[in-house]
Amino acid sequence: MTAPPAAQRTSMSPSFTRRFSSTPLGARLARRTTLTALNAWGIPYGSDVSERAAVVVAELAANAVTHGRVPGRDFELRLSLPTGSLRIEVTDTRGDGRPPGPGAVRAAGPLDESGRGMALVEALADRWEVRKRTPPGKTVLVEIDVPGWLGLMRRLAVARPPKRRR
Repeated sequence: MTAPPAAQRTSMSPSFTRRFSSTPLGARLARRTTLTALNAWGIPYGSDVSERAAVVVAELAANAVTHGRVPGRDFELRLSLPTGSLRIEVTDTRGDGRPPGPGAVRAAGPLDESGRGMALVEALADRWEVRKRTPPGKTVLVEIDVPGWLGLMRRLAVARPPKRRR
């Protein structure tokens, strides 16, 4: 897996950012909110991209709640559609406990009770990386390629005409 390229944005590229409580409910809401946002952007429920994104967000949000939790601090989910892909970023405020990077994820044993989340992320992502955050924390950035991205952007532009300047 290669590192994600720098974001290439167009003026019509949608994005979404929201903070969620570092609780199991917050993790579940992040997953459901992702599916709703993607559907609104023309990536329908049940599509390959939507299903992959749901699992990735569920795993990253669960990790943020379980391993990246700092009492009283939320985790953040950011979704965007830079050129050709869906970008998912989950940020927590704990600087230690960084997950292994791409290619370094160890497979969980058949009797292990945990340790499969990042292996799922690695399997479902087209590109991903872990970034250090200042102030303390980390961001896991995942990209999933979106077939027909240009057509999707055109449909979004037609559905949402540009705002008129006064």
